[in-house]
Amino acid sequence: METKVKTLPWRKAKPKSELKVKSSSKKKIWQNYELYLFLLPTIIYFIIFHYIPMYGILIAFQDYMPTQGVWGSPWVGFEHFIRFFNSYQFWNLLENTLELSFFQLLFGFPLPIIVALLLNQLRNQKYKKFVQTVIYAPHFISVVVLVGMVYVFFSPNGLINNFIMIFGGDPIYFMSEASWFKPLYISSGLWQETGWAAIIYLAALAGVSPEVHEAAIMDGASKMQRIRHVDIPAIMPTAMILLVLSVGNLMNIGFEKAYLMQTPLNVSAGEIIPTYVYKVGLQSAQYSFAAAVGLFNAIINFILLWAVNRAAKKLSGSGLW
Repeated sequence: METKVKTLPWRKAKPKSELKVKSSSKKKIWQNYELYLFLLPTIIYFIIFHYIPMYGILIAFQDYMPTQGVWGSPWVGFEHFIRFFNSYQFWNLLENTLELSFFQLLFGFPLPIIVALLLNQLRNQKYKKFVQTVIYAPHFISVVVLVGMVYVFFSPNGLINNFIMIFGGDPIYFMSEASWFKPLYISSGLWQETGWAAIIYLAALAGVSPEVHEAAIMDGASKMQRIRHVDIPAIMPTAMILLVLSVGNLMNIGFEKAYLMQTPLNVSAGEIIPTYVYKVGLQSAQYSFAAAVGLFNAIINFILLWAVNRAAKKLSGSGLW
């Protein structure tokens, strides 16, 4: 006689499909273990330098004292957040940060796409390589050198003011006027990063089959029509992912550049949340308050990243997750 083994009620048998999926995934990992070994240093790096230090967020809810440590400092709840929201600098900091970030995204996101589309249409390879080298080169200039060039060119006796005076104008004190801080910050960033950012789009355009363009030419399509109906759809998935990443870093604009460009006369327009965190946290030793401001900045970034990623998936089907 055949005996049937009864399964205990608290031990439910796993479905065969689930077991097959687990075994197949383990088999794939074992077959491609070299690739996972390549990923291992990156995973270790992120765990050590990005995830483990996150416990320091706790000091945003404490009155942190270095002598007592993180776990020994008294808890104050949301006191530092309330203090920041009620401070007279809150709206000015938020406005400056959002304005710089928004205009940098508004001009800095489409410009590399335009440059890549124009370079892709060049047929003279020598001229194309020369143009690429010229527009890539500024990316390798350090922020300190870049800001130094801005000070030299836009000083009262600099190159720009010399041109203004040649045509009968009066010199402009660019670095002393708050109204010029944001245009100089954004324009210098476009000059430095546009060419480098265009590389990704050129790589995406290189993946377009020449046969598609040849078929479009045979159908009588002009250059503009080929750009509109062939090139732009080809780079659209890449553009949407980069847009999501850019919006995710909307509040994390360059601290070094903003800090170096600040003067006592333009600080009202140049003070942003990252520079404020540096001054309050390190220079004034208000560690808990600075951590609270930084955490607020990170939460805004996360909300923007989630919202734009969801919108991008609905509109184009492409997103980070």
